[in-house]
Amino acid sequence: MPEHQPINKRILWSRRQLLQTGLVGIGLAGAATGFYQFQRRQAASTVEIPPIPENTPTEGNGLSPMVLLRNFDYGTLKQEKGRTIREFQIIAENTTLQLNSAVSYVSWNYNGRVPGPILRAKEGDRVRVVFLNKSGHAHTMHFHGDHPSEMDGVRPVRNDTATIYEFDAEPFGIHLYHCHIPPVPRHIGKGLYGMFIIDPPGGRPPADEMVLVMGGYDVNGDQHNELYAFNAIPNYYKEHPIPIYQDQLVRLYLLNMIELDPAVTFHLHANFFRVYPTGRTLTPTQETDVITMGTTERHILEFAYRFPGQYMFHPHQDAIAEAGCMGFFDVIPKKS
Repeated sequence: MPEHQPINKRILWSRRQLLQTGLVGIGLAGAATGFYQFQRRQAASTVEIPPIPENTPTEGNGLSPMVLLRNFDYGTLKQEKGRTIREFQIIAENTTLQLNSAVSYVSWNYNGRVPGPILRAKEGDRVRVVFLNKSGHAHTMHFHGDHPSEMDGVRPVRNDTATIYEFDAEPFGIHLYHCHIPPVPRHIGKGLYGMFIIDPPGGRPPADEMVLVMGGYDVNGDQHNELYAFNAIPNYYKEHPIPIYQDQLVRLYLLNMIELDPAVTFHLHANFFRVYPTGRTLTPTQETDVITMGTTERHILEFAYRFPGQYMFHPHQDAIAEAGCMGFFDVIPKKS
């Protein structure tokens, strides 16, 4: 469905019109829960997701990066002409993030959060994204993956207008979306990006799944990042380690969205991870403890910890790590 024409041709609606149709109603999917089978060391054991620690600080919009870590948005399912549509509602807006005790930052973002919602579908699903721009600037949503040219998200959506992107979810893997208005590095650097996961038709083996997105902040406009972060807030997971259970499989969806730096690495302490490049394979291609990624590069990493304790993760560019892109996994024994 092309962009930017009346409802019977191209789609361009005001916020009022969208509200009247009932299409705008954002709800974030809850964090994944349940029991899983561990596949690396103890295939017969069950796996539970640890509870979120109490009193974890939030972003400027009241959402905790600890919640965002496992917060997958599967959209709303609708039936139209015998086909299932997976519909998402996205609003571009501005939100002030408190990056540290001294620095607040006005982000441009999707649904009031950085990164934007973790959109998730299965290969072959029909995906519809209703996009409303309320940020004061022209923005778009450009999706990586396969889709028709009219759905490519490069034509500007002006402030206080809306459009619809609709396409089949393919191929399976980890994709992303971001604003494609020039200068693109500025729009991405301000926070207009998110992850788009397309699961293979048969799914993946169960695991404790989570998302880490690396981002950078040019806070003074000198074309150099002064601060870095996983999931928006510098040093958040350093000060509030991520709880995981001992001897349980973790599936980490990792995305590098740092602009202005050509490449970064991701390093895991005291362990090795199996790499599924771009999520486009069901079997790992290597096992390592450090991997290099350019901007928008992404991979699935799987690992489990044998011993309890706190273990660091960070880029191995130490200046980037020390400027906020650092965290810990808090490995805890399961209660008997």
